[in-house]
Order: sequence, then C-alpha cells, then structure tokens
Amino acid sequence: MHQATLCVHGDPDERCTGDGVNTPIEPSSAFAYLDRPEPVYPRYFNTPNQTAVVARLCALEQAGAGLLFSSGMAAIAATLLALLRPGDHAVLQRDIYGGTHHFVTAQFTRLGIGYALVPGEPDALAAALTPQTRLLFLETPSNPLLGITDLAAVAALAREHGLLSVVDNTFASPLNQNPLALGCDAVVHSATKYLGGHSDLCLGALLADAPLVARVRATAIDYGGSVNAQTCHLLERSLKTLALRVERQNANAQALAEWLQQQPGIAAVHYPGLPGHPGHAVAARQMRGYGGMLSFELAPGAADPVAFQRRLRLVRPAVSLGGVESLISAPVLTSHAKVDPATRAALGIGERLLRLSVGIEAFADLRDDLAAALHG
Repeated sequence: MHQATLCVHGDPDERCTGDGVNTPIEPSSAFAYLDRPEPVYPRYFNTPNQTAVVARLCALEQAGAGLLFSSGMAAIAATLLALLRPGDHAVLQRDIYGGTHHFVTAQFTRLGIGYALVPGEPDALAAALTPQTRLLFLETPSNPLLGITDLAAVAALAREHGLLSVVDNTFASPLNQNPLALGCDAVVHSATKYLGGHSDLCLGALLADAPLVARVRATAIDYGGSVNAQTCHLLERSLKTLALRVERQNANAQALAEWLQQQPGIAAVHYPGLPGHPGHAVAARQMRGYGGMLSFELAPGAADPVAFQRRLRLVRPAVSLGGVESLISAPVLTSHAKVDPATRAALGIGERLLRLSVGIEAFADLRDDLAAALHG
C-alpha cells in the first residue's frame, strides 16, 4: 500500500478488532498477568496503545519491530547504550542534533565507550573505523545545515565491516525517506516533531528488525522511558494526517528556499531540494521529498538575527520543529546551545544562521511575513 494509506490505516492485519475504527485507550498501569506469555506493563513497552502505534510506525518504516519512548533523546540514548558496551567504539556523523552531540560527548567517555565525530561522507566514516568500532550513527538531512549522507553507501560500509548502522530520520520523516529499505539497521525518530506534528507531544521511536529491537528493549526497560496510553492515542491520531502535512510542508519549503536564495540580505540557503545544494543528487536518489526543514544565513550587515525574528508576525520564534505552524530558531541559542563554540564554528553553525521549520500555511503568507521581517 502507499504511504498515505498506511498513515491512515497502518497494517490492516495489525489493527484492533473492535467495533470502533479507533484504537481504544487503555489507561491502566496494572494488567492481569495470569495466562499471559509475559506481564503487560507500560515500562515494558507492551501495552495495547504502545503496540498499536508501533505497528503503524513499522508499516511506514518497513520495520519488523519497534519501541515507543518518552522523547527522541530517550530513544537515541537507550539505543546507543544497548548496542555499545565499555571498550567499544562508535563513529558518528559530526553534524548531528545538539542533544545527541551533548549526550555522546558527556556520557561515552564516562562509560568507557570510544567515539569519533567525523564528516558524514563514507570515506571519512571509513577512515575513522578502529578494530573496536561497533556502530555508525548518522543523521540525514542533518540538523541544522541540512547535510545529506549517502545511506546506501554507508550501509554497505557497515555490512563490509560487520557494524550496525543507526539513522536519525527525524528531519525526513518516514514519508520522505526510509533508511531500512536502503540497507541500514535501525531508525530513530524524535516523534515530537513530524510524527506528532502539532507541537503538543513529546515522544521518540526506534524501528528495526525484531532481534535488534529486543536487545534495545532489554536495556530500555531498565531506564524506564515509556509513554502513557493517552499520549500514544494522540500520536496515533496525528499519524493519520502525516502524509497530508508532509506533502504541504515539502512544497512550502521548496518554494521558500527558492525565494530566499533570491533575496538581498540572505547569504546562503541550506535546503537539499535546491540544485546547488552539495547533497542534492544523493537526496534526489534516496528521498521521495526534500522535507519541510531549511536553514538560511543572514548576510553581514543585513538584519540582526534577533531583531529579524521579533519582526515576524506569522512565523513563531520557538524551540522544536515539524508542527503544522511555521517555527524559526537560532541554533546557537537552541538546538546547539550546549555544543561548544569552537565545535559550532567548525560545523558552520554561526550567529547569523536561522533554522526554519516550514508549516502548512499558505506559501504567500509565509513569504510575505519573511519579506517584511527581512526588509522592514
């Protein structure tokens, strides 16, 4: 079935069998245990509302199994800690979400796990491998510069060396990109973003084959990052409109990126849908759409970044992304605030860089709002 149909129905063979078309909400934290193969409990990631959402996500990401977490960082942390042990080594793409960067740099050394943060090109990843390397971690498109990593090439590299490949697919969403279908081993999402889509939920997800998910689940149970039934219900409801939202966000972002690169006062626009983007050819090959995220740099002498944001009337300066409303933020003050300034500078994340999460509003209204703030 098409992705749009899967968003609405999930796998028809996996959905609930009651008379209602929606999965019933089961808010219990206590379930009967006699005559069950294992106890059902929210922290065990196996309540009916948890498993209903996971089944829908598995259909969208072409995965065999999955887990739903209380945040994207809970999903990432549990996955990395489950798949790595003291003495192991991981190679990570260096232009990743600031929260992931901070987790790795703050926790891995303390836990005796070695790591290297390198550019996302396959050659750079290969050069960083050691005999102790067990895992590659990628994020594409990357936060906040929309860098593109060739997932099929990295998956082949991982298989060649017997490594696991884990991909943060948050910016793309399952509608635009499916890393598992390209040969990668696991996908993580901040479901707070596009999967939730309304700036009112906080969740994370891991999707992979059943044996890998079982490894992560054993660790995740100890850390306790589970989700309650009501939140699961809201995410399942949100997923039904994911295809509609992402289609509109893709179109709006493409149009805004093309318009922004023509504006005086804009030094650079980062969006993989632009032919001049360095990752455009790879993105065209591995993505169905280029996504609703872009970033741009205000030229020196043009609008002050904070003043620019304050002049916006429609686009909201706010943390997070992926909602139906357009949001803007300065990565140096938000997503990458905990990354040290020298590393930010090396990554190209400067004071005049703004990240724009494009919503589903009318393109003309978004364009006019940005124009007034830029030239006002």
